[in-house]
Amino acid sequence: MKVVLRNPRRELEMEGPMTVTKLLGQLEIHRDAVLVIRGDTLVAADAVLDDADTVEIRPVISGGAI
Repeated sequence: MKVVLRNPRRELEMEGPMTVTKLLGQLEIHRDAVLVIRGDTLVAADAVLDDADTVEIRPVISGGAI
């Protein structure tokens, strides 16, 4: 599968199928720190990703007004 990471932007190829949790574990990324998106859909931690998938991993950014 194609994995697109942000900050810094880079692309990786990973062998599937695997769950989102397993993918993030292999990349040493904490699940609560990112959003995983397949197409236009946010995917859950237990979702299975296949070789044909392209997923984007975006950091969670929070903020607000004082």
